[in-house]
Amino acid sequence: MIIGKFVAVVVIGYVLGSIPFGLIIGRLARGIDVRRAGSGKTGATNVMRAVGAKLGILTLLLDVAKAIAAVMLAKVIIGDDILLLGGIPLNWQVAQVMAGFAVVAGHNWPAFAKFKGGRGVTAFFGTIYAICPPAALVGTEVLAAVALGSRRMSLGSILGITATWCLMVPLTIAYNLPPIYLAYGLVGMALVIYQHRDNITRLRQKTERQLF
Repeated sequence: MIIGKFVAVVVIGYVLGSIPFGLIIGRLARGIDVRRAGSGKTGATNVMRAVGAKLGILTLLLDVAKAIAAVMLAKVIIGDDILLLGGIPLNWQVAQVMAGFAVVAGHNWPAFAKFKGGRGVTAFFGTIYAICPPAALVGTEVLAAVALGSRRMSLGSILGITATWCLMVPLTIAYNLPPIYLAYGLVGMALVIYQHRDNITRLRQKTERQLF
């Protein structure tokens, strides 16, 4: 029974992550496929470029919300149950990390959009808002300040996510947060930065697309 709950956490996380809000909003609002515009991604930044800032912000909020929901549902589904795997106890905190990876994977490679999604920025931030809100809030502020100042959302995303994890380190020590959250943040940060590898190349070449 408990194994089924952990499987459900992963499946629900991936399904929620796979909801391509950017694609849906682009089609409903402008009748276009955002995957055929700009970067070809379904994330909020490309939606902003393709159909406007307001709809891009709506996409951002919905993508963050689905990630928060996936992580919070993991705690509800597992509750106080513990799965012993090779003598290692897996509790709801481990389930939240599993849900986090699943929702980011769904966002990046959505089953409902031919596995062509976003870069994982908003989904990752949503998961951190669920497990460590202060770090996510500061990271969001860094992202916004850098993105607006440089007009390069990719640069803002990379620095914002890096700032988020850097703040998670002292918060984990000071408030005795589960170390697995910190490990999740590190792996998630690495994945998002990897997803920006083409942006990093363009940033170095000074040919990166502007936010506006």
